[in-house]
Amino acid sequence: MIRPKNVEAREDYRIWLEFSDGAAGEVDLSHLAGRGVFVAWDTPNCFDSVRLGPGGSIAWGDDIELCPDAIYMQLTGKSVEEYMPAVRALTGNAGT
Repeated sequence: MIRPKNVEAREDYRIWLEFSDGAAGEVDLSHLAGRGVFVAWDTPNCFDSVRLGPGGSIAWGDDIELCPDAIYMQLTGKSVEEYMPAVRALTGNAGT
């Protein structure tokens, strides 16, 4: 299973990540800022406190976690089927 190894906060609600398969780069999270629980990022130093949480989640404090799989797909541009080939087998048999 591919998991993040490193995460760093960047300006304008962006994070830089490195994953166990070598994929690395920035992901723009600005579309989340100020919405729901993500309003916390407006608190001074909150966004900068990003860390890797349990199971490789991308976390801020105890209340905000992002799924590492979703972030990986956003970073690499891979589809669910490309990243998780078993999903194709499951959805391919849905009509039988």
